[in-house]
Amino acid sequence: MSDENKTEAQQPATEQAPAPDLTVQDLTAMKSIIDVASTRGAFKPNEMTTVGTVYSKLEAFLNAVQAQQDAQAEAEKAPTGE
Repeated sequence: MSDENKTEAQQPATEQAPAPDLTVQDLTAMKSIIDVASTRGAFKPNEMTTVGTVYSKLEAFLNAVQAQQDAQAEAEKAPTGE
């Protein structure tokens, strides 16, 4: 085996799979999907606790993100004291 072949085999692959892309808009869509599914009776009564827990966590997260975005927008509007 030549030195050239050895160095090629030792180098890690530089191509990686793309990172998963999950946005706040995706989470908002998931919340809407849960709303629609629950109003259409897609969940059994014994599943409602689990669905409700996930929904509550999702809603709390989205509210926190919205509050953070609102605070950031207010901070950008505020004068910097110059």
